[in-house]
Amino acid sequence: MVSETEIERRKSATIMMVDDEPTTLDVVEMLLRDEGYERILSLADSTQALDVIDRERPDVLLLDLLMPEVGGLDILRSMRAAEELDRIPVIVLTSSSDPETKLEALGLGATDFLSKPVDASELILRLRNTLSAKAYLDRLAYTDELTGLPNRSAFIERVDLALRRARLEGSRCALLRIDIDRFKHISDTLGHGFGEALLKTFADRLTKRVAEAAPGRRSPLLSRVLGEQFALLIPGPDPADAASRTGHHVLDALSDPFVLGEKEFFASCSVGIALTPDDGEDVESLLASAGMALSQAKRAGGDALGFCDDSLTARSRERLLLGNQLRKALDRGDLELHYQPTIDLRTGRVVGAEALARWQDPELGEVTPNRFIPIAEETAVIDRLGEWALDAAFRQCKAWQENPTGPLSIAVNVSNTQFRSAEFVARIREALEKHDLDGRWLVLELTESAIMEDPDQAAEMLLAIKDLGMRISIDDFGTGYSSLSALKRFAIDELKIDRSFVMGLPQDTESVAIVRAMIALAQGLGLEVVAEGVETEEQLAFLKRHGCHRYQGFLCSKAIPASEWPAFLATFE
Repeated sequence: MVSETEIERRKSATIMMVDDEPTTLDVVEMLLRDEGYERILSLADSTQALDVIDRERPDVLLLDLLMPEVGGLDILRSMRAAEELDRIPVIVLTSSSDPETKLEALGLGATDFLSKPVDASELILRLRNTLSAKAYLDRLAYTDELTGLPNRSAFIERVDLALRRARLEGSRCALLRIDIDRFKHISDTLGHGFGEALLKTFADRLTKRVAEAAPGRRSPLLSRVLGEQFALLIPGPDPADAASRTGHHVLDALSDPFVLGEKEFFASCSVGIALTPDDGEDVESLLASAGMALSQAKRAGGDALGFCDDSLTARSRERLLLGNQLRKALDRGDLELHYQPTIDLRTGRVVGAEALARWQDPELGEVTPNRFIPIAEETAVIDRLGEWALDAAFRQCKAWQENPTGPLSIAVNVSNTQFRSAEFVARIREALEKHDLDGRWLVLELTESAIMEDPDQAAEMLLAIKDLGMRISIDDFGTGYSSLSALKRFAIDELKIDRSFVMGLPQDTESVAIVRAMIALAQGLGLEVVAEGVETEEQLAFLKRHGCHRYQGFLCSKAIPASEWPAFLATFE
């Protein structure tokens, strides 16, 4: 008796046959259909085999060896050389009894052999065993262990195939990115185990809601792609309408409370939606566009849908272009650090410099930091950019220690994602050892949001960094949400007043009040205070009068390359 699992597997499996004998194709197809296999592709022209295999990605290939023009061994050899086709099981059908031919086929990765003429019971047995083995291996390679959903690798592979089919059919698809709002806060507050239980329960609800929203044979593909993020592909015929409808079902999946153990908890999620071909024609561009739409939904307060409208799509394309170019720039070494002087208001001397990335692209020209830094932060490029900046700044600091033609102290900006990395302190330690540097000549600049996201962990990391001798600065102070009581917890050395507050000095009464309060706060905590963006003598006089210790800005100098520092320092002698 055939099990329900086996019946479902036969219905869903795609079996492809390549054989130049039409009679063999007809006989085998009839046998397979009698056994419940529904998705069967028969091909007599072996010259088209690789194109069809690549397009359809069958679950099993039944392959004749002896065919004119393109033989089975040639097809097998090409499949095993292509990463995306290498995992497809191949059962060889052959009338050859030559052991060398069989050995060659095995060496090329053939899964099994069947002799012609094909025995019906043997064919069904070999096919059943091959599909069972493939299903097991697929579960290991393509299934998210926690939720049981397809993982990111499976999602990308299947979506790539679905998009190619859609292009051939002239249809469209929608891709949704789904993110549980404030998940990290929930997990940190209630515990990692609670977070995992929430993810699993949410995945179960999503599966049910998606099935309710889009019944039918061409069902959506749901996957857990990263952490608390899920992704969903919805094929045509009207993906925009289906995506909106499904998106609301997804939001409803979190409307009922979660009961986990003895705790009852309410949560919400946000959904970003991208459509082919307007928002992207491949998996990665669609994921990026849907991610931007997701950010739009989160900025609206969460528990909402976000679409890629025309203007957002234009921005997303620019971001994709810049992201690709930035990777190339890092590979080519097109980026460099410039150094903006820090001046002591009490002595008028240069006491340090802030390292700032600059990018002159051969195709795009000068790309300003306010264009490429946000792109880097939205992608994994920020990790590479951060490591490059640390290494370049440390190397320059060592050079200035040995030949003092520049400031001895250098400040380096650290991104939120860098600081959140568990290996961050270890990387700093390795960089100091690599360049044989004393940490007291370096300043790490962090944002308020970086340290306030997880204050307990941040406090430990800051102490570890201080143990390396380095100084800690809070950059863009006043734009975050730290409090006096919070700042007292952290081992920091200075606060940098954001340029947005300095701009209005000394005419704007609100700016005056805020800056005076910040200076008083820093002095009360025993911290150095640095003002950014100083451009006028009036601003400088105000800051000096109210006890600001240091400043940066165009009034003194823009950020300049290391090669220009000797001439710049000569103006202070």
